[in-house]
Amino acid sequence: MRNKLIETRKTGRRTRTSHAQVVDELGKAIVAGTYPVGSILPGDTELAQRFKVSRTVLRETMKTLAAKGMVVAKARVGTRVTEKNLWNMFDSEIIAWHFDNGVTEEFLLQLYDIRLAVEPFAAGLVAERANAEDIEMLRELALEMAAAGHTADSLALADLRFHLALAEASHNPFMRTLGSLIEAALVGMFRMSTPPSENGFANIADTHMRIVDAIVAGDSAAARRAMEVVIVDGRDHVREAFAARGSQAVIGSISAAISSL
Repeated sequence: MRNKLIETRKTGRRTRTSHAQVVDELGKAIVAGTYPVGSILPGDTELAQRFKVSRTVLRETMKTLAAKGMVVAKARVGTRVTEKNLWNMFDSEIIAWHFDNGVTEEFLLQLYDIRLAVEPFAAGLVAERANAEDIEMLRELALEMAAAGHTADSLALADLRFHLALAEASHNPFMRTLGSLIEAALVGMFRMSTPPSENGFANIADTHMRIVDAIVAGDSAAARRAMEVVIVDGRDHVREAFAARGSQAVIGSISAAISSL
């Protein structure tokens, strides 16, 4: 399983191609509002000088950003930043750029809206379709959350592995594409919150094991309900963290923490 949001932080800029680096810089600038919606990006000559890349690299960069829905090129006008409702918010890089810019409460809660709309149904599918290997994997991952000595980072990773494995066990390829959204929501929640022993995460293994038990019983309705409980609990932690620490403090802690993963 690929942990895209985490991996993009672990891979240094030195490992990136020129194309990937320019996409990253311009993408972050667009999300941050440096180039606001409706504005025209600088021309090829200016960007080529700024990034020390060829026009070929710039053309490929614009194609990549256009494929993400973030820009549109028009003859004799230039490349314009599109409205945000046209951006592909399922794209892992766009999600990562939002984290780089500082995540708002609204953004994280919107991630939980999508999780709540999709993951309970996925859990129900797993109850109907999982094989013995799927179930054993999910059981092991739920038990891993109960291991002693977890940090916020390691518990977030254990939780992420469980949810990505469940998406795989649904045997529906569309569910697997939600990995970036799940990862962003989980990393944001854990990094905003206090250590597990202090904030109620200590029961996380139990709540996830209830999902596994329902899957083993082949009870799709119970699996959906158990998943809803897990997601609603996570959403509540996000709200509590913003209320307790203030939006600016939370934004700063997320941005710094994500880069350390």
